[in-house]
Amino acid sequence: MTKVLECKNVGIKFGGLKAVDNFNLSINKGELLGLIGPNGAGKTTVFNMITGVYAPSEGEILLNGNKINGKSASDICHMGIARTFQNIRLFPYLTVVENVKVAKNQLMKYSLFAGMFRTPSYWREEAKVEEECMELLKVFNLDKFADLPAGSLPYGEQRKLEIARALACNPSLLLLDEPAAGMNPKETEELMQTIKLLRDKFETSILLIEHDMKLVIGICERLTVLNYGSILAEGDPRATINDERVVRAYLGGAYA
Repeated sequence: MTKVLECKNVGIKFGGLKAVDNFNLSINKGELLGLIGPNGAGKTTVFNMITGVYAPSEGEILLNGNKINGKSASDICHMGIARTFQNIRLFPYLTVVENVKVAKNQLMKYSLFAGMFRTPSYWREEAKVEEECMELLKVFNLDKFADLPAGSLPYGEQRKLEIARALACNPSLLLLDEPAAGMNPKETEELMQTIKLLRDKFETSILLIEHDMKLVIGICERLTVLNYGSILAEGDPRATINDERVVRAYLGGAYA
């Protein structure tokens, strides 16, 4: 299997506190892996190191075989990693389709001159990107909201829009940080089906942080459990969440 992401002995310190220690993880092409654990375990810190928000204090992170330690967040995005956040970060006053087009900005293929003077090449490229964004919105059943302000959408639809915007960057790896947070059971079920669909349709590897065990069991192929910044358990999802160490540290009871 082709490895998209490899984290090798990765760790980070904040002052005297070691937030993540000796973290090892690999994700294959097209794989959907879950990263779970108690609040404060270091999950989002791992995401921040992978995406360049933080530079690891030790170890190395490889994307498609290329070391990305020390690169800026924008460079890492260009190389093929996109993410969502725990808290929705849309542009609420821009339309739904404009929010997706923002992510396409880095992929635009017209010159500064063409953009300033609105040449035919500018309009051709704008039309092409508009069409691509609409096709992406259709995957999420959001095309009917294309011209509405993003902030006017229901919460669950805003979550899906944020994922659509991340996918507009054409990533080889998509990081989803608690995508089901705040969703009702119906919205969570729809999200599960959407994540499965986008993985199959776009052949994108996905690393998912989530506390909803039904969603985790329903879509993840492997699980890694963090506790106090170190890996506590990993492997098959159902076996992993019923591991005694995981039950004691995180779940409080076995998952049926």
